[in-house]
Amino acid sequence: MKRREFLFTAFSAAVLAAPARAATAQMQVLKSPTCGCCRAWIAHIENAGFVVDVQDVPQDVLWAAKDRAGITAELSSCHTGLIEGYVIEGHVPAADIQRLLAERHDTIGLTVPGMPIGSPGMEMGDRRDAFETLLVLRDGSTVVFSSHT
Repeated sequence: MKRREFLFTAFSAAVLAAPARAATAQMQVLKSPTCGCCRAWIAHIENAGFVVDVQDVPQDVLWAAKDRAGITAELSSCHTGLIEGYVIEGHVPAADIQRLLAERHDTIGLTVPGMPIGSPGMEMGDRRDAFETLLVLRDGSTVVFSSHT
């Protein structure tokens, strides 16, 4: 099996598995090898105490993983994470991930669509655009999980 097929298969299997509590919050992140904002977001996540396994993958593999996980183009961003059976799409703040893991919602996961300036990994000086973290429900719809101003 080729490396990209293995990564896609392993990621897909984990997405479809039921959420399970882990002793240490460990996240797998798929990203493009050249994305600087992804690296900055990963540093934010690691600074919050998460252990991150980063996989640089070609764009077609990344988009296939998003699709398989239930992340549509409208909900997507530049990187996709997986933690305890949840998908974390884009520049989701670590505090929102911690809250999701504590509350254990029966959902696909969280997303911050696009790349809002001021979100973790997208810092640009003092500029900060308001953004929302969305909870992605199993039917593909979303509700606001938290608002950031």
